[in-house]
Amino acid sequence: MDILKEGLIQCGIQKERVEEVSAKIETYIKEIILFNSAYNLTNTSDHDELVIRHILDSLAAYTPLSSLAQKLSKDNPLFTIADIGSGGGLPGIPLSIVFPEYNFSLVERMSKRCAFLENCAAILGLKNVKVYNLEAEKVDEEAFDIAVFRAFRPLDVDMTKTLLRLTKTGGYLAAYKAKLENIKAEMEGIKNLAKDYSIVELKVPFLTDSERNLVLVNKTKTL
Repeated sequence: MDILKEGLIQCGIQKERVEEVSAKIETYIKEIILFNSAYNLTNTSDHDELVIRHILDSLAAYTPLSSLAQKLSKDNPLFTIADIGSGGGLPGIPLSIVFPEYNFSLVERMSKRCAFLENCAAILGLKNVKVYNLEAEKVDEEAFDIAVFRAFRPLDVDMTKTLLRLTKTGGYLAAYKAKLENIKAEMEGIKNLAKDYSIVELKVPFLTDSERNLVLVNKTKTL
């Protein structure tokens, strides 16, 4: 069984797109494996682990993000999704592959990782991707419609303020998180900032030992 192709279908990618999408993702995985030791991109260079814990984990949010994007991009030609603290491009690169109709901004503070991201975008022909060598704190206010965040750190007050500052009013912060009980504790700590949020359970294909959720925070006013 090809776990990538089967996983893409389980994530909601249309069957007629799976061949094209999987070919680009396999090329991306090869680049990660090639440069991982030098750039410290992910915590593994094992192909199947990369597919399940990083690629499919990123794409498990395909359906909720698709619904949000369709709503927010209507009559908005500048609609942009940003990956904040993109690192090796997760989830930004996989998302930009499956959403070629939307603009993506990959924000990363380390210049060598930005070089890797720019190289991947060129090799994969991702004309919808721009890379910004910036700290999140230095991004312009209200720059993005959706800001995705997959770093393995809690949403504390400072981080939430930063992420919501660069999200447009009416837009969303989409944070990939793990255990529901930990999420509830985090959200209690930022309840004055994130008053309008929902939690979407994510089903990551072939991932059986980890709980995954997506926290969607609607920015209802300018901070």
